[in-house]
Amino acid sequence: MLIGAFAGFFGGWLDSLLMRIGDIFFAIPYVLAAVVVMTMFLHERNILIISLAIGLFSWPGTARILRSEILRVRQADFVMASEALGLSKFRTMMTHVLPNSITPLIIMSTVGLAAAITAEATLSFLGVGLPNNVFMSWGNDIAAAQTSLRTNPMTLIYPSIALSVTVLAFIMLGETVRDALDPKSRATR
Repeated sequence: MLIGAFAGFFGGWLDSLLMRIGDIFFAIPYVLAAVVVMTMFLHERNILIISLAIGLFSWPGTARILRSEILRVRQADFVMASEALGLSKFRTMMTHVLPNSITPLIIMSTVGLAAAITAEATLSFLGVGLPNNVFMSWGNDIAAAQTSLRTNPMTLIYPSIALSVTVLAFIMLGETVRDALDPKSRATR
């Protein structure tokens, strides 16, 4: 969030530098990068490590969306009035521009949370996510169900349905929040 905010508000060389760093991270598939990170920390796997592994490589999309929204809001009259009153650029960004630019970020966060849940389940299914004997994970449950798939298929079906319903719920939450925060988009559908 901060990278997109600084890039969009201050522009110039800072914008170019931060967005090129974002492009580098954007080119790396974040699930694959998370597999590499989790393999490096094979003996210290916990919720914090897996959250950092997923979040470290999935931030560029969020930064780009916030940057574009800040570029739009930065042209508003209240920003010019704030600067005319003598507020510093940083304070103008934090008190006026960022609160008026946050709506797309809230919407994207709900969809991003669904993607993070799926990524965690994928990592756990592959055996590099959360340890099976310490943490509960639908990915671990799905992986364990492979051995008894022919005799007891419900051990695969229940965690798969739970994972699917949870991801669908977060995606629908994002759609509902978008409709609530942006009535113009609701009217066009």
